[in-house]
Amino acid sequence: MNPAKLQARYRRIVTFFGLVTASFIYWEIVLPKLGLVAWSNRTRLARNRKAATRFRAMAIGMGGLMIKVGQFLSARLDVLPAEITDELAGLQDEVPPARFADVRDKAEAEFGRPLSEVFASFEAEPLAAASLGQAHRAVLLADDAADTGFADVVVKVQRPYIEEIVATDLAALRRVGQWLTRYRPVSSRADVPALVEEFAHTTLAEIDYVAEAGNAGHFAEAFGEDASIRVPQVAWEHTTQRVLTLEDVTAIRIGDYEAITAAGIDRGEVAHKLVATYLQQIFEDGVFHADPHPGNLFVAPLGEPGEFQLTFIDFGMVGRVADNLRDGLREAMLAIALQDASRLVAAFQELDVLLPTADVRLLELAAAQVFDRFGGMTMGDLRGISHEEMMSFGLQFRDLMVSMPFQLPENLLLLGRSIAMLSGMCTGLDPQFNLWVALAPYSAKLISGEDGGTNWDTIKTEGTKVVQTLIALPARADRVLTSAERGELSVRTPLLDLRVRQLNRTMNRLAYAVVFVGLVLAGAMLFATSPVLGQVLLGVSVLPLLAVLLGGRGHGPG
Repeated sequence: MNPAKLQARYRRIVTFFGLVTASFIYWEIVLPKLGLVAWSNRTRLARNRKAATRFRAMAIGMGGLMIKVGQFLSARLDVLPAEITDELAGLQDEVPPARFADVRDKAEAEFGRPLSEVFASFEAEPLAAASLGQAHRAVLLADDAADTGFADVVVKVQRPYIEEIVATDLAALRRVGQWLTRYRPVSSRADVPALVEEFAHTTLAEIDYVAEAGNAGHFAEAFGEDASIRVPQVAWEHTTQRVLTLEDVTAIRIGDYEAITAAGIDRGEVAHKLVATYLQQIFEDGVFHADPHPGNLFVAPLGEPGEFQLTFIDFGMVGRVADNLRDGLREAMLAIALQDASRLVAAFQELDVLLPTADVRLLELAAAQVFDRFGGMTMGDLRGISHEEMMSFGLQFRDLMVSMPFQLPENLLLLGRSIAMLSGMCTGLDPQFNLWVALAPYSAKLISGEDGGTNWDTIKTEGTKVVQTLIALPARADRVLTSAERGELSVRTPLLDLRVRQLNRTMNRLAYAVVFVGLVLAGAMLFATSPVLGQVLLGVSVLPLLAVLLGGRGHGPG
């Protein structure tokens, strides 16, 4: 690709994110410090949506990695507001296809010969277009079909110049990440350079089609004894690092609900099978398919009426679950199944996903109220909750939502993204799908030790926790009674504490702002008759102004 075009691409990306960052600082930091927080709050939703819309238009126009960035950001529910993630969620379906002539040239360069000598036929119209490559249907030559055992294939070809584009875009994103490390409100909530490197690692893995073919082989082996799960076979003789040829396993798209019903398949059973398959991938295999959007999942009738086969395709994005991560996830799943808020927060800590600034007490309180209010509801019930009730809950824990004390590592991010997509698909398949019910059998399996442990191991672990709590109770009671006798007993209320601190900060800023305005007005009025005194007052007014801008924490600047 022309170096001048790559340089222009780099500048455009850096400029866009630079302007977004400057806008954020102005609206979210400068104006609130000047007492204009209401204006900032009132316009935030529209500003965020406008920025997301501009990025979406830029991503579609530029293609390449910017599409992946949008898809990546759409999954960052832990650091981005919903109006941004919602706006970017549909980017997968808006990727324009590359010209067939360019795709053909790329494939022929990889094979070292014309496509007519490699395939019996090759469709020019793409079956699907993605950000890094696109897929075309083809038919293998007779001898090759005899060797592989199948003739109909799908050929995935990288987009032209994608490697140069990816390198340029990653360089621009790394530059933006370096900028943001110098900005404390962002750096305290997210390790942006680390996020960029995680994103780079995932993207570079996706453009290695030999690695993707290996992933497909792994999943085929993992589900080899389950006839209800299908994974396409790889035509290795027709696969290179930039071209991947797979058995064509196209069936009913999992999002085509009418076709699934017409085939006599219970959609609720499909939803439960999908969740069970992912539980096996995550907790038993330790490797999971991380891109379960409706275009990558198919359903086909199998054997007896009502039986079906679930088919997975596209293994470029996979997540891996280390043993320690799996233990934390198991603990979190048990906490959710048992609706135990303190256990859930402890699992978050074990997973190391809480930022140092996280208010654990407030998080536990929020989790308990989520379980009390929403536990046991079906997805249909959750969707039926009124906007007013959700807003009320959000306002109650506004400080927690704003601080967003989570940052997910890449594999947990991929897992969270996958679960979010699964949730949407399961709700579409069956509006009454109940996640709690779907988790129950696997939770019982974990508790009973069928996953490789024993009943005794589980009982011993849980019993130890209970005994430790019981042993600690007399000492805790003694401390409480002693404190009460001395008049030192205090009750901590996280929500009230936060409101009081917030009120104190607001009053301090207001007081400094009043002093600032008074000094400015007095200096301006005296300047005409007493320039020296007027200048002194105007100069002194800088001190309370700095107090306002720096937060007004109850003491003067410096």
